[in-house]
Order: sequence, then C-alpha cells, then structure tokens
Amino acid sequence: MNFNELILPLLIILTGIILGFLFELIIFRKIREKCLETDWEGFKIVIQSLKGLSAVCFTIAAIFIALNYLKIDSATLSYINKVLTIILILLITWFVARLTSGFVNLYTQRAEGVLPSTSFFGNITKLLIFAVGVMVVISLLGISITPLLTAFGIGGIALALALEDTLSNMFAGLNVITSREMEIGDYIMLSTGEEGYVQDITWRNTTIQSLTQNTIIIPNSKIASTIITNYHQDQKEMLIKVNIGVAYDSDLEKVEKVTVDVAREVTKRLSGADDSMDPYIRYNEFDDFSINFTVFLSVKEFVEQYRLKHEFIKSLHERYDQEGIVIPFPIRTVHMKNEKDN
Repeated sequence: MNFNELILPLLIILTGIILGFLFELIIFRKIREKCLETDWEGFKIVIQSLKGLSAVCFTIAAIFIALNYLKIDSATLSYINKVLTIILILLITWFVARLTSGFVNLYTQRAEGVLPSTSFFGNITKLLIFAVGVMVVISLLGISITPLLTAFGIGGIALALALEDTLSNMFAGLNVITSREMEIGDYIMLSTGEEGYVQDITWRNTTIQSLTQNTIIIPNSKIASTIITNYHQDQKEMLIKVNIGVAYDSDLEKVEKVTVDVAREVTKRLSGADDSMDPYIRYNEFDDFSINFTVFLSVKEFVEQYRLKHEFIKSLHERYDQEGIVIPFPIRTVHMKNEKDN
C-alpha cells in the first residue's frame, strides 16, 4: 500500500473529525440553547449526556467509511471493525450511564421525603451500567462470562479485604442516606469540631461547606461513627443564650425590663431572628463583682445567632449607658495588715 492509496481514507477521516467538531460547536450548541429554554429538566439531562460524544461518533463513522477504500486483508479488516465496535459500545455505555444517572439524581431531588437528594444513587447507577457494558464487550471478544463470574466471586473476597476502607465508606454512606440523619442543606456539627452545611453525600465521603466557605471532606465511616448535632433536623429555629453581669447596686427589676425591651426591639428588627418567641432573662449567679444573668432569644436557624448576638450586644450597651446601668469591671478588694516592728 503506497501513500497515494492512503490519501483518500485519510481525507475521509479528517473530514469526519472536522464535521464532528463543527457539529459540536455550532449545531449541538444551538440545540442545547433551545432545550435549555424549556421547563422540562429531562432535556437538560439528555443534552448534558450527549456533550462531547458527537465529535467521537463522527470520527468513528468516518473510519468505518475509510476502511472501504483501504486495501487490507480480511483478517485485519475484521480486527479493526471489532475494535471500532468495542469503542462504539463503550461510548453508548458512557452515554446511557450519564443519562440514567442524571434522571436518577433528578428523581431523588423531586422525591422529597422518599429519597434524599445526593449523588450517591446516581454514582451507583453509573457503576452498574458500566459493569453491563464491560460484560457486553467481553462477550463480543468471545470470552465466556460464566468462568469470569466464578473467578470474580473468588477474587471478590480478596478484593473486599483490599478495599475494606472503601467498602466501609460506601456502606456507611448508604446507611447515613437511608437513615435520613442528615440531608443536603442541613447545618451540622460533629463532635470533633467540624461544622457547616452538608453539600453532598457520595459513595466515599460527605462534603461540608463551613461558614468560612471552606470545603470539609469527611469519610462516611467517620460520619457514621461520630456524634452529630443536626441544627436543621425537625426544626431550624433554636434558642440562643447571651450571658451578662450587672453591678450589685443595680435595680434588678429595671435591668430586666430594659434588657427585655432591647431584646424585643432587636428581634423585630432583624430578619434572621425569630420574633414568635418573646425574649426573657433569668438571674443565675452572685459572682465576685457582679450579679449574672442569661438572656434567651430565638433565631430562625443556627447561623443567624452570630448577627443577632452582635446587634443585641451593641444595642444593649448603648441602652445601659443611657439608663445608668453599670456592667462592672472585675474588682478585687485587698486588705493590708500593718504589723509593728519588734
């Protein structure tokens, strides 16, 4: 086979590659824009699943056509066709996996109260479809699947031991999801100190976004074995406490009235505060230099407490100055004993 005989097949393959990229950049983009304008989420999943496949499919089709113009023996031609068929099967498997996983994730998002909205089930669906695709490829190669399944069964024990941590995380993740201890969007705090909003629960780990916008990645096995406080479970509203002390010569009735008035005003002013609960105080301690008490307020969710405390302390300090209520500094009274010299 000389170079002149390769010119036409190469041109056909090059044309297929160019047409594939043009289809991806122009036509497919137009189709995607039209589909994204629709209200049905399924169109978006289909378009996202097809992304990047058109260029490869055009190239494979061009190679199939180019083979008809190549002078090669039948054995080599059969081998090339088989390789291209395997590639095509893997592409179809990849498309079906992405498509099915997308619809599974869409269903879990809409099935509120039935399944939590995580990527766990979508990832498991992908793995199952890829396993089916690999089995089809093995069958196409003429390899019997039954002995392989037997070998996999024996080797599965060794694999399970080797992947003990991975499998532990996977089953722990499944347990966390099915037990509904936490869901996407919940604000949680672990006994080890990590806290934040749950972003996702995958087959291996749970992702949390902290208030500082940092991403915390925690293995599912750790999540399953630690103590978790879920501030969104059952209800988001929560009671918060602010500890304060006033001087011993203060009028405690006046202190209570002024403090509660300020707490009510701040609670009504802030959108994150829960004004359905009336603030109140409780005196609790005679300290060394002050009478201490706790102010109880309510917020709509955990993170709102920081802003409420901030505004309440500022407003209360200003009002105490106006009313002449003293928040004392730490005071120590020292008695000195004078001794006569001998």
